[in-house]
Amino acid sequence: MSRPTMATGPSDVALTDLNTRLGAPVARAGAGSDAVDGVVPRLVVEPQTPANVGGTLAWATESGRTVIVRGGGTKIGWGPTPGPIDVLLSMRRMSGVEAHRHGDLTATVQAGTTLSAMNAVLAEHRQWLALDPPDPDTATIGGIVATNDSGPRRHWHGAPRDLIIGMTLARADGVMAHSGGIVVKNVAGYDLARLLTGSFGSLGVVVNATFKLAPRADASRTVAVTLAGPEQCGPYVAALVAQASMPTALELAAPPPAMLVRFESVETVAEQQALQAVTLAEQQGGRAVVLAGDDESHAWRAHDTRVFGTGQDGTILKIVTVPNEVSSTLTRITEAAQTNHLDYAVTGRAGLGVLNVLVQGATEARASFKKTSCIYVQADRRGRPVVLHSKDLGDVLEVEGHGIH
Repeated sequence: MSRPTMATGPSDVALTDLNTRLGAPVARAGAGSDAVDGVVPRLVVEPQTPANVGGTLAWATESGRTVIVRGGGTKIGWGPTPGPIDVLLSMRRMSGVEAHRHGDLTATVQAGTTLSAMNAVLAEHRQWLALDPPDPDTATIGGIVATNDSGPRRHWHGAPRDLIIGMTLARADGVMAHSGGIVVKNVAGYDLARLLTGSFGSLGVVVNATFKLAPRADASRTVAVTLAGPEQCGPYVAALVAQASMPTALELAAPPPAMLVRFESVETVAEQQALQAVTLAEQQGGRAVVLAGDDESHAWRAHDTRVFGTGQDGTILKIVTVPNEVSSTLTRITEAAQTNHLDYAVTGRAGLGVLNVLVQGATEARASFKKTSCIYVQADRRGRPVVLHSKDLGDVLEVEGHGIH
């Protein structure tokens, strides 16, 4: 394992100057445990107030220093390997639910709050922020917003950009800007909150965010479907849509080709729709079983870690296509992996056309896979792969940029 690259240490003058400016000892020298893709920051700032965040950014801008922002670090590996890092801005101390307006189904939360911690507070009124990205115990609200990260329930509830209604952000000059409001129905002019969502921290630092919430369902059922081949995915999804069923998640996985279809409602409705989904799967030539309780939870945990498991080596790509091309796209991914002699895993939103692909094998083969799959997918201009994570290909392939993680 390569050792972290140690940046030139901070001068005592710079460290003292920053802490004096912030009015609190929130800055310290970087250490090996703070490394981002092996690069150790010169300074680490752990702000406790919005003023600390703004002051740090203003100081860095005035002195020409680089800044990377980190929340829980769950997506810190997304993007290219950074150059020298002058300041790592850690938002973990900026945590807590500022307001839960349960009557309006909205809540405002600080950027360093983990998704699990936020939902634990909202659960007191049987509500939740309907997002389920990987690592909810570690992923922070700021990082989720900055990357527009979501999970299987995006099929029904949408992504962070669909749920956010307000935001406070710190600009590069340290000035605080506010967007949106605290209720769902508001006229916000230019919608800065949605603009910032998915910007990877390039436009400002999220300080807090306000979301519309959803009530918790009484019951959940998941139908685990085994398909004979990837070509069955499209017809099965079309059959579900034609039947007017309302799954909250419609997930594809491979290899072997399979699907997880989740229904959340009152007990009788969830059970009835799950049984109907089983019948449709059998009519399409597949096999299906209804999961509940611990079996259901285990199935989703296994699905969530199939591509984004902790410590996964390899290259992770995100491929977006149109929903009616998911089957053919999966076939092309399989062909590209086999051609390049790579192990691979695929998960994604079958009803939305969003696929995440993990490929493992030789560096040259993974680079070839990305180029090959790009040719396949772009042949009809319906999508293109974007590399989310690849430790050894970051300087070779196009990747998403660093931001708040």
